[in-house]
Amino acid sequence: MDDLFGAGQDIAGGNDDDDASGAGAGASAAGRPAGHRASPRSPLAVRMRPRTLDDVVGQQHLLGHGSPLRQLAAGTDATGPAGPSSLILWGPPGTGKTTLAHVIAKGPGRKFVELSAITAGVKDVRRVMEEALTARDLFKTTTVLFLDEIHRFNKAQQDALLPGVENRWVVLVAATTENPSFSVVSPLLSRSLLLTLKPLTDGDVEGLLLRAASDVRGLGGQVELDAEALAHLVRLSGGDARRALTALEAAAGVAFGDAGDAGDSDDADGIAGAAGAGMSEPAPVRIELKHTERALDVASVRYDRAGDQHYDVASAFIKSIRGSDVDAALHYLARMLEAGEDPKFVARRIVISAAEDVGMADPTALQTAVAAAQAVQLIGMPEGRIILAEAVVHLATAPKSNAAYLGINQAIADVRAGRGNGIPAHLRDAHYPGSKQLGHGQGYKYAHDAPHSVATQQYPPDDLVGRNYYEPTANGAERDISTRLERLRRIIRGK
Repeated sequence: MDDLFGAGQDIAGGNDDDDASGAGAGASAAGRPAGHRASPRSPLAVRMRPRTLDDVVGQQHLLGHGSPLRQLAAGTDATGPAGPSSLILWGPPGTGKTTLAHVIAKGPGRKFVELSAITAGVKDVRRVMEEALTARDLFKTTTVLFLDEIHRFNKAQQDALLPGVENRWVVLVAATTENPSFSVVSPLLSRSLLLTLKPLTDGDVEGLLLRAASDVRGLGGQVELDAEALAHLVRLSGGDARRALTALEAAAGVAFGDAGDAGDSDDADGIAGAAGAGMSEPAPVRIELKHTERALDVASVRYDRAGDQHYDVASAFIKSIRGSDVDAALHYLARMLEAGEDPKFVARRIVISAAEDVGMADPTALQTAVAAAQAVQLIGMPEGRIILAEAVVHLATAPKSNAAYLGINQAIADVRAGRGNGIPAHLRDAHYPGSKQLGHGQGYKYAHDAPHSVATQQYPPDDLVGRNYYEPTANGAERDISTRLERLRRIIRGK
């Protein structure tokens, strides 16, 4: 499962007093009845799952008043003429996809059904569609189908969803960590709203950890977080709330063990925050940096013996290459390899840096990076370190340009803004029957027939004529490209 505050469906619907974790509606995966209180042994991430959209941490760009998520969560209380929309939630792990689905399920007039694309098949989908149609026609109830890992569904399985989504027998809420443009069929994409979830900010994670430490559903105020420990937990989370809460729970266990409380009672409520009524509560146990370090060593989360995490070192590595500090780049490369980092991950980062940071200032840098990535797969470690080091030296000492990177970003921004209407008729395909009657290909100038194989004619759509995306720098090979590009643009545009 891939939700903001835990995995699995811990409990079901009911009022907030009975629904301690706000995990969803209907019976849980374990078959407990609706309203069953979350067990103190449930993971902290499950116990802290939000009960309303207002409790959700982060994703505020999707939770404004009147947003599709708000309308869907409001259920039959939603206002306005618009009906509920099917949604595809795309984002990295731990950003809240499953959590949002469970909060939506608690809306009035909703029947919640959950499937996992890992285990469900076409028969399961069709059964849900039939039951949803019955619920709509007989009981005026809207079925919300939450489908996790939708990218694991093949085309036939996704096609089975189309009738129910198109006719609104169900409201689909699908979650994926992969780009839906490549993993979800186009007909389903066109019938759904695509919402992109962002990793949580450090402030989001910090607030979540402090809430979990004090909330009765979490650690119930029986712990307090040292500033260094809190910063360490935030740093290692990588914007993943579930990872942060799991680490906090592990650190709390270590702190309680050091305080001598772990063996005083078999009652797990001490760590769960369910203190006995009428009993005097002891002073909070302080979670210090040493507790988080010991807990995270056990959980294999720490990156290396210095406490730096995977993303911090990788970030410093790329920024050192970009900044042309070859010595720092080699240092961070050594730290990653000595910590046991997958050399294929390092090679992928080098390829990206070659394209993004060196670019056309040294076109051979990308060739070196790709060759290094292939050679590492062929040879493996420890000899692969030499190949990676050569690629790093090449990139770090090469001239730098991000002109191509900026150019494609600007082009994408224009496409997303709706610019670039149509294709000039003379550039359109003129090979199929009837195309010439439409004017396709008429007036096209074959570039190789022109002097220097460059013809004066319009290539971009009408509203993008004269728009420049690639602006070469004066660094390295781009000095020559800049001069040539200026001449090319003058000829092509007839200036």
